[in-house]
Amino acid sequence: MQTKPLVNEVLQALQALANPDLKAGLVRFGINNQHALGIKIPVLQAYAKSLKKNQALALALWEINLHKARLLAIFLAVPAQFTEALMEQWIRRFDSWDICDQACARIFVRVPWAFSKAQEWAVRTPEFEKRAGFVLMATLAIHDKKATNEAFMPFFPLMQQEANDERNFVKKAINWALRQVGKRNLTLNQAAVQLAQQLKQQPAKSAQWIATDALRELTNPTLLNKLTAKEAQLKTAAL
Repeated sequence: MQTKPLVNEVLQALQALANPDLKAGLVRFGINNQHALGIKIPVLQAYAKSLKKNQALALALWEINLHKARLLAIFLAVPAQFTEALMEQWIRRFDSWDICDQACARIFVRVPWAFSKAQEWAVRTPEFEKRAGFVLMATLAIHDKKATNEAFMPFFPLMQQEANDERNFVKKAINWALRQVGKRNLTLNQAAVQLAQQLKQQPAKSAQWIATDALRELTNPTLLNKLTAKEAQLKTAAL
């Protein structure tokens, strides 16, 4: 089936799945509903599964200024077929936190240059491009099990540098990145706690909030016991 007829078929299916009542409620979650339909994520995911991965269809849907069409594009996209140039094309269309977060978690985290893009995007001015940098840091900390501590250390100066950004979706992403990196192991935890303590002393309210919220999790005894046990297991396995 050619892509264009399939796109029309998909758009008809999305309209059929739409719920106007859900669309109205998106604003409460900080999502722009101007170009939304109102479809629950599990419903959209089930529909995406029925279509299977399809990069050509994903690229076509991404060009449509419709919130759920772009979310569906993310679900259908093939990370291995993304170039740096294509990532740049997509990031410039980010207009909500969920589009940003889903693209980072499902696509961008899986490309070879994810660490460098996280650092590059973190210092940008547009809200969702900057958010993408820090969300990518957080998702790398979650999903890249083989990455070394040295790969994450350059993230800390960027978190400190940008922590005075008062925009809600930026400061929350920095907080998320700080917490996730700090939960990988004891070494990164200590670095994250040290940074949070420094941020707490900064005059910017955003930096203080990032620090206070992060420290609650990073210094939690349950987490520290878990990280200590994990490190002991690794040392035993290395003997």
